[in-house]
Amino acid sequence: MLWTVCLLFVYGCALLPEREVRVPWMTKEELKGRLGSAGLIVLDVRKKPDWDSSGRKIPGSIHEDYEEVKKWAGKYPRDKTLVLYCA
Repeated sequence: MLWTVCLLFVYGCALLPEREVRVPWMTKEELKGRLGSAGLIVLDVRKKPDWDSSGRKIPGSIHEDYEEVKKWAGKYPRDKTLVLYCA
């Protein structure tokens, strides 16, 4: 019985339509206009050595390793706009 339920579950999941995730884009001009606002968090997701050696960073941005997104994604409030960039 349990085996049948598992097979039906797996088969049912395979038939579910794929969900398309749309991520809005922001131009650099839009970002400049919003820098410093309370509702914005800017995350620099470059690799650590690239981030460390770069002289070009968005003021107030926070470095997060893109390869560890599962570790840090939940710590940011859902009511804020997150901007992820790599340069």
